Amino acid sequence: MDSGAEGAELVRRCRTGDGAAWEEIVTQYGRRIFNLAYRFTSRADAAEDLTQDVFVRIYRTLDQYDPKQGNLQNWLMRLARNLIIDDYRRRERAPQDSHSEDLADHTYHLRAHTDTPQRTLERRELGAQVQAGIDKLPPDLRTCVILRDIEELSYQEIVELLQIPEGTVKSRINRGRIELAKQLRRMRVIALSEA
Repeated sequence: MDSGAEGAELVRRCRTGDGAAWEEIVTQYGRRIFNLAYRFTSRADAAEDLTQDVFVRIYRTLDQYDPKQGNLQNWLMRLARNLIIDDYRRRERAPQDSHSEDLADHTYHLRAHTDTPQRTLERRELGAQVQAGIDKLPPDLRTCVILRDIEELSYQEIVELLQIPEGTVKSRINRGRIELAKQLRRMRVIALSEA
């Protein structure tokens, strides 16, 4: 999305106190970070709080951004993923209310011109059912499936992020997908013939 030079200029402006530059970063990456946080928290209020915490941390560490190491988007999302996964691990050690909320109430939707109210409703219901299936996965499988299938990270990026062997990552993704398909079949989200 941004070149190293554009990202470096945006960060430079932020460091000089340019509120418009910071607003541009928040606007550009806020939705993606919120959606990632929601996938791990399953609660809109927790995802909003976590997104805010991520942006506070990003703001405090802007001086660590080095455009030679990659573009601003990659740096921001790597930092966000690390913080969100750390939060997820902390919560797994001390579980609280796991009741998930309707993501459709708190996310942005891109509408196609051919969308009908019925299609929009079906998409929301499907999204909620898939999130419920993801919520039922064991934590290690859930993390790998979200990072690979939703965040679309490479196997190597997941290895580096989670500090586990590539074979373990591939195994967890495979087992997570199989378990998610079972959950969705039980919930009658996917037809038995599709499995």
